[in-house]
Amino acid sequence: MNILAIIPARGGSKGLPNKNILPLLGHPLIAYSVKAAQDSIYINRIIVSTDSEVIAEAARTYGAEVPFIRPAIYAQDLSTDLDVFQHALTWLKEHENYVPDYVVQLRPTSPVRQAALIDLCIERMLRNPKADSLRIVTPSPITPYKMWKLNGEEEPMEPLLFVEGIQEPYNEPRQRLPQTYWQIGTLDVIRPHIITEQSSMSGKTILPHVVDNLFAVDIDDLFSFQKAAEVIVNNDCVKFNA
Repeated sequence: MNILAIIPARGGSKGLPNKNILPLLGHPLIAYSVKAAQDSIYINRIIVSTDSEVIAEAARTYGAEVPFIRPAIYAQDLSTDLDVFQHALTWLKEHENYVPDYVVQLRPTSPVRQAALIDLCIERMLRNPKADSLRIVTPSPITPYKMWKLNGEEEPMEPLLFVEGIQEPYNEPRQRLPQTYWQIGTLDVIRPHIITEQSSMSGKTILPHVVDNLFAVDIDDLFSFQKAAEVIVNNDCVKFNA
């Protein structure tokens, strides 16, 4: 079975320049996604999709393949995961006649991953042949049932969501409202035909895998770098030997 890890790593980052290669505990940020894929017993190919030669060199140094440099058209501020993954899978099919059975997305900006997480998620997909994909979620830190849509400052606002059987959920104690979950970028497991044939990164049948809020760290500033380092050091996360 061919299980491919794709690590999307764009060179441009306005909020935190060179984010994907900034050092985290002595190693470039992207290295943690490469290491996570290497530690999996199921993943048997790891590629990085990047528009940056500098990121490509860092990825190769840590053992990932960079079979192509991503065209600039798929590396813009508003480029989507779907653009990137369709390009990668199409390139591999056309140039190598390579079509994986599963694709695992490992975003460099979500380096906090429990050591066995990838394999647990792949195994759940293997056990559920009707699932299109699996995503990591964590309990929502705030309830969306107390959120509102505004129609202008002089107009009445509208509840974002309703709850069957509860007339005014925005006036209820949080404990009486349904638990909701927030998707995070730790990893996704996807059947490739969902991407290439349905033009979707998830499909319709999406399995959840729940992790604690502690592991929901997305790198977008220096504070989140420090938070990621703290969580990685103090927990059973993918890390490099000292």
